[in-house]
Amino acid sequence: MKRLRTTVAAVVAVLLLAAGGPAAGPPAPLLGTEVRRIPTEEPVVALTFNAAWDETGLDTVLTTLRERGAPATFFPTGRYAEQHPDAVRAMAAAGHGLGNHSYSHPRFTDLDARQARAEVLRADAAIRSAAGTDPLPFFRFPYGETTPQRIAEVNALGFADIEFTTDTNGYLGAAGGMTTAEVVDRALAALTPGAILQLHVGTPDEGPDPRCLDAEALPLIIDAVRSRGYRVLDLRALLDA
Repeated sequence: MKRLRTTVAAVVAVLLLAAGGPAAGPPAPLLGTEVRRIPTEEPVVALTFNAAWDETGLDTVLTTLRERGAPATFFPTGRYAEQHPDAVRAMAAAGHGLGNHSYSHPRFTDLDARQARAEVLRADAAIRSAAGTDPLPFFRFPYGETTPQRIAEVNALGFADIEFTTDTNGYLGAAGGMTTAEVVDRALAALTPGAILQLHVGTPDEGPDPRCLDAEALPLIIDAVRSRGYRVLDLRALLDA
């Protein structure tokens, strides 16, 4: 199996040069599967943020991460990168990794192989352009909807499928019945070695006073995680697999 994965990784690297994707694909152990937790028994947790709406809460998130010395990985869509290039550049400039969350956030179960490929590569190009640096070979499916076929297609483009252990549901906002305390509770309820937490920056709320509950909850999450003996791990550690 190890030899097969190594061979697959080598083939992926060759295909990437022709496909226009990342110059270096993910390590072989990340291929052929969806990653919903870091494979470790150490008390570590990874923070990830999807970005598809606006910049609400981003400054707060970046400030909190900097002040608490915590790494994170951001998964913007390509359309977000085109509409908010300064935001994506700020994520990268702060030293955080950038993943790929598709171009337009469609349901991949509704796409054919050509459309899926275009969503991934168009997003990759937009994120590279906005950030001015190479994003990670990490892809996260919109809505967390994965299938073995779609994962294989994403792998062939040079991306590992990096999903999440739990979503805080902060993106639902107060209108969706969420509170900052509930966001924290959901994050802590999923705390297990290698947990990958999914949060969001921005908000779909177009009301007069939009709030990003994940941004408000972040310092409480980090402090609580550390008080329980956990360390916030950079998701880029997966590249050493």
